[in-house]
Amino acid sequence: MLKNTFRHIPGIGLKSEKRLWESGVHSWDDFKSPYPRFLSSSKIDLIQAYLSKSREEIASNSAFFVALLTSNQHWRLFPHYRGKTVYLDIETTGLSDFHDHITTIALYDGSVIKTYVHGVNLDDFVADLERYDVLVTYNGKTFDLPFIERSFGVKIDKTHIDLRYVLRGLGFSGGLKSCEKQLGVDRGDLDGVDGFFAVHLWKEYEKTGNRSVLETLLAYNVEDVVNLEILMLKAYNLSLKNTPFFESHKLSFPVQPPLPFHPDKDCIEKIQQGLQRFAFY
Repeated sequence: MLKNTFRHIPGIGLKSEKRLWESGVHSWDDFKSPYPRFLSSSKIDLIQAYLSKSREEIASNSAFFVALLTSNQHWRLFPHYRGKTVYLDIETTGLSDFHDHITTIALYDGSVIKTYVHGVNLDDFVADLERYDVLVTYNGKTFDLPFIERSFGVKIDKTHIDLRYVLRGLGFSGGLKSCEKQLGVDRGDLDGVDGFFAVHLWKEYEKTGNRSVLETLLAYNVEDVVNLEILMLKAYNLSLKNTPFFESHKLSFPVQPPLPFHPDKDCIEKIQQGLQRFAFY
C-alpha cells in the first residue's frame, strides 16, 4: 500500500489522492506524462520530487513516511515493513512517573514471543528491541514509550504505529480492551482483566511469590501483544476498504502462536473478590 500512497506529499489530502487514483495514477510508477489535468505544473514538480525521495527511502527509512503521514494513516506502512515489526506492551505498578516501575514487558514479532520481568531479566529488553525497526502499540505514544524511556534512560527512536490513532480514525475509541470487543476479539479466561487488575496481580506476586500469579500476569501481558497483531490486521483491512486496493492488498490472518503462559482462574477469582470487598468498603 505504501507505493500506492500520495498522502505523504504536502498538499495531497484525501480528496486529491482519490482524484489521482480515479485518474489512473494508482501507484508511484503510474505518475508520468500525460499527467492528470487537475494538477498544476508546480504541483507536478512537487509530486515528482517527493516520489523520487520516496523511492530512495522506502528500503530502509520507514521514519521518512511516518514523519509525513498523520498518525491515523500510519497503517499504510505496515505490509512493507511487517518483517521488521514488533508488537509491544508493558505492565507497571501504576501511572506515576516517580513512584511506579515496570513489572513486565511483552514483545511479539509475529512468530516469537519474549517476556521480561522486573528483578529477573528486564535489563535484556533494550538490546532485544534493537532488532526491530517498527513498533506497534496501543496508546504507546503517551504511555508505554515514555515510561520505557524514563525507566531505562534511553531514547526509543523507531518508527511507531500507535493503533489508538489508527482505530480512532476508523471510528473505534476507548481503551485496548474496548476496541478488542468492538472488533470481535475474545480474551477467553482473561476477559475482564485490565491494567488496574494487572497492578494487583503484581502486588499479589510480590506478597506471596506464587509462580501461578506471575504466570497469570504474563499471560495477560502476552495476550495484549498477540492481540495487537490481530487489531493491526483488522485496522489495515478496514482502512483498505476506503481505497481501490482492498481485493488486491487485503491481508489474511495468521494462526495464533501457542501461548507460553496460562491464566490461573483461581488466582483471578481471588483478586476479583478482594477488589470487590475493597470497593464495597
